[in-house]
Amino acid sequence: MAYASPDATTRSRPMTSEEKKVILASSAGTIFEWYDFYLYGSLAAIIGAQFFTAFPEATRNVFALLAFAAGFLVRPFGALVFGALGDLIGRKYTFLATILIMGFSTFLVGLLPGYASWGIAAPIILIVLRMLQGLALGGEYGGAAVYVAEHAPANQRGYFTAFIQTTATLGLLLSLVVILLVTSYVNANYPAVPQLGLDGQPLLDAAGAQVMLEPFKAWGWRIPFLGSVFLLLISLYIRLQMNESPAFKKMKEEGAQSKAPLKEAFGNWKNGKIALIALLGLTAGQAVVWYSGQFYALFFIQNVVKVDQFSANVFVAWSLILGTAGFIFFGSLSDRIGRKPIILGGCALAAATYMWVFPMLTSVANPALAAAQNTPVTVTAAPDDCSFQFNPVGTAQFNNSCDILKAALSKSSVNVQETVDAPAGTVASVSIGETVVQSYDGNTLTGDALAAEKARFTAEVNAALTAAGYPLTAADNTTVAKASHFFDIFKAQNIQIVLILTYLIVLVTMVYGPIAAQLVELYPTRIRYSGLSLPYHIGNGWFGGLLPATAFAISAQTGNIYAGLWYAIVIAVMTVIIGTLFVPNDSHKKDIFADDNV
Repeated sequence: MAYASPDATTRSRPMTSEEKKVILASSAGTIFEWYDFYLYGSLAAIIGAQFFTAFPEATRNVFALLAFAAGFLVRPFGALVFGALGDLIGRKYTFLATILIMGFSTFLVGLLPGYASWGIAAPIILIVLRMLQGLALGGEYGGAAVYVAEHAPANQRGYFTAFIQTTATLGLLLSLVVILLVTSYVNANYPAVPQLGLDGQPLLDAAGAQVMLEPFKAWGWRIPFLGSVFLLLISLYIRLQMNESPAFKKMKEEGAQSKAPLKEAFGNWKNGKIALIALLGLTAGQAVVWYSGQFYALFFIQNVVKVDQFSANVFVAWSLILGTAGFIFFGSLSDRIGRKPIILGGCALAAATYMWVFPMLTSVANPALAAAQNTPVTVTAAPDDCSFQFNPVGTAQFNNSCDILKAALSKSSVNVQETVDAPAGTVASVSIGETVVQSYDGNTLTGDALAAEKARFTAEVNAALTAAGYPLTAADNTTVAKASHFFDIFKAQNIQIVLILTYLIVLVTMVYGPIAAQLVELYPTRIRYSGLSLPYHIGNGWFGGLLPATAFAISAQTGNIYAGLWYAIVIAVMTVIIGTLFVPNDSHKKDIFADDNV
């Protein structure tokens, strides 16, 4: 049934103060939801030490990242559940449900006892809470985008929905700032905490001294989670003041609601094709550019470039501050020239420049590391000895000699210039400059023999890398960038890093600023919440959420620390091609209240 908005003839008028309140309320609540969601990601390593204590450090970190990824993996299911509810019972009450689930889940993480107290139940409950967060976020974005778009004037949909697009970045920024402030305060005012093993006995280091943990890592990390209850109360109050979308109310009054929104949105090729085009021609590319520019950039500068966690957070926080206005700029620009050229242009720029920008980031942030990477490094190994080390569930064992060798090189951010095939059964080796080091087979050695070979290999590789100039000891590297406090960005090196990261954020704003308006314009009101939510969350939850793990695995497999960027580049190029061919033009001129697609 076709119907019109209650004020379809006046949608280009200026927004009323009540409608502006809707934009502000939707944006503020969504910022708090993203804050809750990203808080875990920012503290994943610390949380892993608390909840996965029984596992070795490497496995512990994998499980901590798996718990983070769980929130991304379930987002499409949240999109289905809450998208259908939004189209059946309305935008407002679905909005209230998502904020309550997200807020209470985050608060409970702050209260949850660790592995030492509750054993295996602690990490299981943690993962359940993360999945609840992901489900809530899966319903949140579609609600926010639809709610704002259905209130906005037709000629300013891109501009006003762009405020929703700022919320993910502002939520991440808020989580980083809160963590930095709480870390500084707690560590400066409270004593270190002695660590005990699972048997209750003191943990000792290699020298026999009691292991002490910074108070923030021991217990202070809970404060940002517990403090989120105040954000929950504020968000809940704001959303209780909001009225239902006028388009949904009018549709309900006319009896034009969909009785089965999921079946209508995805159960036939006419609408299912729209979801497929939205996924492959818009959100997949948008997702990899977004996650590369914000999350992988943070991972890269910490784990590959070897900048300390505090400094990396400071640099990324400042890039977010400088770049966030781009969401509004590109959202507004899309009202004049269209959404499609901006989104696809951002994907194309990212694909064209990533292989230039990330090496520049290395050379500026850690000159000693960049110089050492010029040393010729060649790996010689049997092809079947080298595995693709993608292990999101932490169960696979990579004990082949090539896997052990490439993992060690990847850990030290070594760039392998060449891999030479060797006969089957050959133990892998590496040439670092003029030095050759042989790996060992972790599948055939056991006990003391394994420990001796591991020690020998580690010592020889480290000696060869040190001779080649690799700065293996962070404290001795005087060239690596460092921020002593939040405003310590005005040194030449630090400001260059911030500007490079800001460029990556600008690309994020190009692809993400107009995407909400573009997705809203693809669907009629009766299935809009359901229709746009699923392709958005598959794109961002799966293509984007798995980017760091996939990129790292590709880099480890090839031995090139930049090879993982090809994951983002290939998907971005795919989106440019499919989007150019199939995404409709001039959707910014469309009347979204006319049920043309049903």
